[in-house]
Amino acid sequence: MTKDKGRRTPGYRQPATGNRLPATDFVPKIDITIAGIHFENPVLTASGTFGYGQEFAHLIDLNKLGGICVKGISAEPMAGNAAPRIYETDSGMLNAIGLQNVGARKFLEEKLPFLRNLRCRCIVNVFGYSTEDYVRCIETLNEGEGIDGYELNISCPNTRCGGMVYGNDPRLTEEVVAASKRAAHHPLIVKLSPNVTDITELARAAEGAGADALSLVNTFVGMAIDVETRRPRISNVTAGLSGPAIKPVAVRMVYQVAKAVKIPLIGIGGIASAEDALEFIIAGASAVQVGTANFYAPETALRVAEGIRDYCRRKRLHLADLIGSLRVASPE
Repeated sequence: MTKDKGRRTPGYRQPATGNRLPATDFVPKIDITIAGIHFENPVLTASGTFGYGQEFAHLIDLNKLGGICVKGISAEPMAGNAAPRIYETDSGMLNAIGLQNVGARKFLEEKLPFLRNLRCRCIVNVFGYSTEDYVRCIETLNEGEGIDGYELNISCPNTRCGGMVYGNDPRLTEEVVAASKRAAHHPLIVKLSPNVTDITELARAAEGAGADALSLVNTFVGMAIDVETRRPRISNVTAGLSGPAIKPVAVRMVYQVAKAVKIPLIGIGGIASAEDALEFIIAGASAVQVGTANFYAPETALRVAEGIRDYCRRKRLHLADLIGSLRVASPE
């Protein structure tokens, strides 16, 4: 959510009525600065759907992305869950990869050298099972060159508190965000879980603890059953639901959080087209992340960015004019 809602981007000049230039002559500004990080366009790839970026280098021009959110990194390497761990559903996908990753030290040595040479921004998703885990991971990552920001995944159970998920409890959210913010040498984006009663309560807790921005939403907890065998489709039994099926709920949550906090938001959830992304932006997001679509159409993020540019050109607006611009009828 921008504090300058309703204010024109500096340098913008409204054409005189009756003397409009052809829409093709209007050059919209779709770059955006979030938490001090400047993105050339507002479209990033979502953590857990784009590997470490290099896996997609032969498929698309990574330099045309706004940013890459790499898969979740922990202080130590993790092997992840046993297969099967992905299952396609109607209008979506269930996954329980189990946060498999190479660990913070190997990330710096093996993955970051490639990422630091890209023009797009590098956001490292961080997770842990105790506050100390988060801090230790961030302190290791601080040693690397080329990281632009951290995205804190708080949809993890705190093992010290009997498995209570960080992102479901405002006090735990405040604890892990405050500790991570103190440790971080880069801006801190907190990724919110939708599996809560009131997401605005958690958003305010994260903001109060020092979050520089919020990304929302993470996956919804779901499950699927093979009726012939009467066994779960996923070895972990439950899994994270993503894809187009969750978009209407995610848009609603972005809209609610945009009214509850003052820090910028990044919208996530079922984005597969420019129109999808624009819904999130008009609801209050300053940028978006493309996730599940990367699995079946790796070029989606680039198409979305170009579609936003085309929309802004056609409407003769800059991106800043769209953020939080939803027109809601006033009650009579």
